[in-house]
Formats: sequence, C-alpha cells, structure tokens
Amino acid sequence: MSHIVTLQDAVTAAADFMEPTDAELDAIEQELPLILAEVDLLDVQITTLDRTPSVLDERRLRRARRRVLAERATLANQAATASLPMGAA
Repeated sequence: MSHIVTLQDAVTAAADFMEPTDAELDAIEQELPLILAEVDLLDVQITTLDRTPSVLDERRLRRARRRVLAERATLANQAATASLPMGAA
C-alpha cells in the first residue's frame, strides 16, 4: 500500500483557503490595539517573573492592565454600536 501523505501535504500547503480573507485581515486590524496592549502586559509580567516586583513594576503592571481593559471596552463598544439598527444610538 502506497501512502500519499507527503503528496497531500505538498498539495494543501499552497491552498487558497489557508490565506486569511479580507474580512479576517480587517478584523485583525481592528483588534490590533488590544493585541498590542496584551503583548505589553505580557512583557511586564515576564519581566517580573524572576524577581519581587518593585513599586515601579507594580505601577507598570497596573498601567498595562488598565490599557488592556480600556482596549477591550473600546472593542466591546464598537461591536455594540455596530449591532444597533440604523438610527439607534
């Protein structure tokens, strides 16, 4: 019995469905501020893993958390506004 797994991988590696659509790219672009805020929060969390957080570290953590929450609220508000019928605001 001959397996065609490697041939199948070669065929599906360049399939059109593997590329993001324009709608997906637009959604990523809309969520980019939140993604960047979460990356910043993760960066701050990583820097405090191997040591006791200083006052400055705690301030950076609070700021990064607030920024993530603010970006999430902005996205939620945009989604709620987009789902309202025309004229309702």
